[in-house]
Amino acid sequence: MSDKLILKLDTGDVVIKTFADKAPNHVARIAELADGGFYDGLTLHRVIDGFMAQGGCPRGDGTGGSDKPNLKAEFNDTSHQRGVCSMARAQNPDSANSQFFICFGDASFLDGQYTAWGEVTEGMEHVDAAARGEPPGNPTKIVSFRSSA
Repeated sequence: MSDKLILKLDTGDVVIKTFADKAPNHVARIAELADGGFYDGLTLHRVIDGFMAQGGCPRGDGTGGSDKPNLKAEFNDTSHQRGVCSMARAQNPDSANSQFFICFGDASFLDGQYTAWGEVTEGMEHVDAAARGEPPGNPTKIVSFRSSA
């Protein structure tokens, strides 16, 4: 399993280091969906200034997921700080599927409630450049998302 993913947004490339040791099933799911092309062409459908940018919904409105079963939570000791990548979910802690978010700043109030699975190591400025809104009028697109060789 790759320890790095490349998220190509239409604003630029974002390199994400994965936490396979802390969230092995979530990292495996994101990598599987990414390498299968699931995320290509989707948007960042929920981008809240100072909080986070969320993507990975095939419907573009936060209500969809992949055809794979939901994941059991893998809460860990990673604090939700700037650049941390975590899984979005419904009210049920074991409902994460394909949607993820990247924190813009301190979101430590999410710690222990959402599965952090990676951290942006390069290109956070491209996440910062994402169009804001729920959903944005002209949302930032995911060009591609792949494991790094």
